[in-house]
Amino acid sequence: MMRIFVEGVGLLGPGLDGWSAGRTILAGDTAYVAAPTNLRASDMLPAAERRRAGMPIKLALAVGQEAFLHSGRDPGTAATVFTSSGGDNDNAHAINAILATAPREVSPTRFHNSVHNAAAGYWCVAADTHEPSTSLCAHDASFAAGLLESAVQVTVDDAVVVLIAYDHPFPEPLHAVRPIAAPFGMALILTPRQTEKSMAAMDVDFAPGSVRETAMQDAGLEALRRDVPAARGLPLLAALARGEAAQVSIAYFDDNHINLRVAPC
Repeated sequence: MMRIFVEGVGLLGPGLDGWSAGRTILAGDTAYVAAPTNLRASDMLPAAERRRAGMPIKLALAVGQEAFLHSGRDPGTAATVFTSSGGDNDNAHAINAILATAPREVSPTRFHNSVHNAAAGYWCVAADTHEPSTSLCAHDASFAAGLLESAVQVTVDDAVVVLIAYDHPFPEPLHAVRPIAAPFGMALILTPRQTEKSMAAMDVDFAPGSVRETAMQDAGLEALRRDVPAARGLPLLAALARGEAAQVSIAYFDDNHINLRVAPC
C-alpha cells in the first residue's frame, strides 16, 4: 500500500467546466447537466505551438494548468505522467485517410502529433520543464495504470507528480468500433508528504481479483464514467469534492483492481 497526498485538481469534460464549477456537481450540491466540453487552447503555449496543438493536447494542458493554479506550485518543478487510451484520435483518423489515398504525403505536424507522448512534449515546452515524464496507454484501464504509475513514482522517487488523464472520441468509422463518448480530461497533483495545500491523503492498494467498480450516483455522470476511459477517475474526484472519507475501487487488467482510501486533510 502506498500513501500519497492530493494537492491540486484539474477537470474538463461535458458539463464539467473546470474544478471550481465541477466540484459542486460532483459533491451533489448542483445538478449535472451535460453540455459540450468547453475546450480552449492553453495560454501556456507560444502562438506557433498553439496552432499545431490538437484536441488531446488542449485537453491535457488545460487540466494540467488548472491543477497547478489550484495548488500554487510551479509547473516546471513536477514530474508528469500522461495517460490516454488513444492519444490523438483525430490525427490517427487523418493519417489513415491520407495513407489510403494518393499521394501519401503526411505533413510533419501530423507526424509529430501522432506519437503517444506528443502531449508530454507540448507540456515540456509550455511548462519549460526538464523533469521526468511518462506516457501510458492501457485501453479502458488507462486511468488506473496512470494512477498506479504516479503513486509508485511519488513513493519510490519521493517526487511530486502530476497525473494527467485525457481521452476524446474517434471520428467515424473508427468511432463505431471504439466508441468514446466525449472529450474529457482530469489532472491530479500528487505529493509524498502533506503540505498546507493538501486536500486529502490517499492510500493506493493494488489488489488481485475482479471488483465491482465504484459508480457515480448521478446517471449522467455514471454514463460518462463508463463511456470515457479517462473518466474512470470520476469517483475519486467525487470523494475529493465531498471532502469526506471514502473508499473507491477501480478495475485494472487481468482481474486485478486498485483500491483507494481517501481521507480529507
